[in-house]
Amino acid sequence: MTFMPHGKQLIAGEWAASENTFSSQPAHGQSFDFSSGTVKDVDAACKAAEEAFWSYGYSSSEDRAKFLNAIADEIEARADAITAIGTSETGLPEARLQGERGRTSGQLRLFASHILKGDYLDLRHDGALPDRQPLPRPDLKLVQRPIGPVAVFGASNFPLAFSTAGGDTASALAAGCPVVVRGHPAHPGTGEIVAEAIAAAVKSCGLHPGVFSFIQGNGYDVGQALVQHPLITAVGFTGSLRGGRALFDLCAQRPVPIPFFGELGSVNPMFVLPVALGARGEAVAKGWAGSLTMGAGQFCTNPGIVLVLEGPDADAFVNTAKDALSQIGAQTMLTDGIAEAFRSGSRKVSGSTGVRELIGTSCETREAAPYLFEVSGEAWLADEELGEEVFGPLGIVVRVKDEAQLLEIARSLVGQLTCTLQMDDGDTDLARRLLPILERKAGRVLANGFPTGVEVADAMVHGGPYPASTNFGATSVGTLAIRRFLRPVCYQNIPDALLPAR
Repeated sequence: MTFMPHGKQLIAGEWAASENTFSSQPAHGQSFDFSSGTVKDVDAACKAAEEAFWSYGYSSSEDRAKFLNAIADEIEARADAITAIGTSETGLPEARLQGERGRTSGQLRLFASHILKGDYLDLRHDGALPDRQPLPRPDLKLVQRPIGPVAVFGASNFPLAFSTAGGDTASALAAGCPVVVRGHPAHPGTGEIVAEAIAAAVKSCGLHPGVFSFIQGNGYDVGQALVQHPLITAVGFTGSLRGGRALFDLCAQRPVPIPFFGELGSVNPMFVLPVALGARGEAVAKGWAGSLTMGAGQFCTNPGIVLVLEGPDADAFVNTAKDALSQIGAQTMLTDGIAEAFRSGSRKVSGSTGVRELIGTSCETREAAPYLFEVSGEAWLADEELGEEVFGPLGIVVRVKDEAQLLEIARSLVGQLTCTLQMDDGDTDLARRLLPILERKAGRVLANGFPTGVEVADAMVHGGPYPASTNFGATSVGTLAIRRFLRPVCYQNIPDALLPAR
C-alpha cells in the first residue's frame, strides 16, 4: 500500500503546515518534506493538553480503556501503510515492522484491560475512628491520580513500540494524562500515520482534541521548549545518554522541576559461569552472536559485553563466536547519524589499551557488519570507557582471570537495563554471590537466556540505575509503566460523591 504523507503538525485535532520544513532520509524509496514544529506550536499543544486534562484526567477507566482499544483498532486498520512507510524510512524488514506493530497494539489493549481491574490505583482506606482516645482518627482514602500533560519523545530504533503510540504514550493515556509527542525525525512518515490513527480514535470516542498532539522537526528548539513548558508535568524519553541527560538537566533546572523518565541505553553484560561455559559454551556463543546482531544491534538490550573465565573453554567460546559473527553480513542501520556514531565508537574501542580486534569491518553509509573484540579483566577495570554503549553490532569478550576478579568487575559496573547469568547447576554458589551485586546494577536479571526481546507484561521492568535510566524506580515497559504518570492523593473525610471516577 502506498502512503503519501501530508507532512503537517497535529495540534489539538487540527493538521497545520509550518513555514519551516525538513526532508526525510529514508533507507530506500522516496523522500518527503515535513513541517518542522515551532515553539509556538509547542505552546498551543501544551495549552490544549492542559484544557483537555480537566475532562480526560477525571474520566473513568472504562472510557480510557475504550480509547486505548480504539487507538489499537485504528493502527491495525492502517497496517499495510504503516509497514510500507516504516520499512522505507528505517530499513527494517517487513516482518520486524509487523511484529512491532502487533506489540504496539497489544500493549494498548493490555493497558486497557489492566486499568479496568483497578489495581493500578493502589486504593487504600483507613476508616474513621471517632471514639479513639486520646484523639479520633479521620476517614482516609488514598487514590493514585493522573499528574497532568505529559511530553513524549519518539525513539529512533522503535518507530512504533517506543514512539508515537508506544509505551510512554500508552501508559500516560492509560493513567489519564494528555500527551504531546515530539516525533523522531528518523521516521516522520511512520509517526504521522500513527498520529492519524490516534486522532481518529480521539474523534470516535468524543474526547477533547487536546488529549493528543504531534509535533515534528529535526532541531533542538522544539524539544527544549517542550520539556520547559510550565504546563508539562513529566517527560518520557528513549534515546541516547547524551541527549537524554541534556533534557533531564533542563527538567531539573525548571522553576518547578518535573520528573524525566529517560531510558538511555546499556551494555547489558552477560556472565558465562564456568560450568556452563565448559558444558555448552559453543551454544551460548552462537546464541550470543545472534542476539548481538539482531536488528543490526540496535536494541537498548543488546548484550554487548560477555565475561568468561580465562582458559581453554574461553578460547573455544571466542572462536565459536568469531566464526558465527563472521558469517553475518552487513545490515542497514536506522540513520546515517547512528551509522557514523557506530563507526566512531568502534574506532574508539579498537584504539583502547589492551583491546584486541578479532573481527573488524569497514562500514560505509548506513551498512554495518559486526565487530568483535577481546580484552583482559585487568585492562577492562583500568578503562571505564570500555563499559560505554556502542549502539550497533559490537561485542567485547572480557577474559577474567578468576572468580574474585569476576566479582570485582560486577561491582564496578554502572547501571544497566539487564544483566544475564549463563549458568548450570554447578555454578549455583558463584551465581549466589553474583546475584546480590547484579540486582543492584540492573532492572532485569536473566538466567540462561538473552536480553533482546522485552516481554510486555505485569512483572516486566525495563529500566535500571543511572545511566541505564534516569529513574531507577520506574519501568518504560509493562503495566507498571502507568504508575510513572500518577501521584498519590489522600482524601480526608471527603464524601464518596466527591471522589474522582475510577
